[in-house]
Amino acid sequence: MFQPEKKDQPNKIKYLFGIMSGKGGVGKSTVTYLSALALKQRGYQVGILDADITGASIPRLMHLPKYEMKVCGDFICPVETDQGLKVMSISFLMDNEEQPVIWRGPLLSKAIQQFFGQVLWGQLDYLVIDMPPGTSDVALTVMQSFQLRGLIFVTTPQDLVSAVVARSIEMAERLKVPILGIVENMSYFLCPHCGQTTNFFGQGQTEKLAKDHGTDLLVRIPTSLEFGRMSSVGLDLSSKLVQDILAKLSQVISERLD
Repeated sequence: MFQPEKKDQPNKIKYLFGIMSGKGGVGKSTVTYLSALALKQRGYQVGILDADITGASIPRLMHLPKYEMKVCGDFICPVETDQGLKVMSISFLMDNEEQPVIWRGPLLSKAIQQFFGQVLWGQLDYLVIDMPPGTSDVALTVMQSFQLRGLIFVTTPQDLVSAVVARSIEMAERLKVPILGIVENMSYFLCPHCGQTTNFFGQGQTEKLAKDHGTDLLVRIPTSLEFGRMSSVGLDLSSKLVQDILAKLSQVISERLD
């Protein structure tokens, strides 16, 4: 891992917050990308730090091709997307995206610290951290080492998932990291033909989870063609549904951080 000797610190980040779940496969990286894009559309300067080292998916989700990482003086240059987002992920340093990262906890934690402090983020209004699933070393490093303004938790409306997500919320509570709220992904199925909604997993689990921990259900994101095909064909920004979700995310994040 690149370890430059730095003389000055050019990074000035106003708000730093994480997207966490505790459970893999619930759409945590999707919510990270949507949150960052939502804030960018409101005119903010935004970056994404992909802290899910062993399961990095942000580059694929955002359709970022293979980049040759560059050095900016004493720092690593982040990737800057066509949408104006600055992104750093372990995937940019690997020969291919299918190459496994077989590191022990201390090395993973060190990599996250370097992605934060040794990347030239510059002046950002928001840096969004895509947290790894679980409550292991990397999550602990982020919560204890970074000045987080808070965490948004991602769940799906299933009791099994809620139970796992609750453990991560409990971890944040014990470490005194503010909980900004909960996003329910795959909340319902939206039929592309008739527009009817179907609650595959039932209702009420996320409301109960939020109530149990004294927080709010912020946004419901449906299972739809727009979001289901995002990783394969990209995000359809002309979709009213997509713009509605982006507007809701930017509103609730701004309200809780500003």
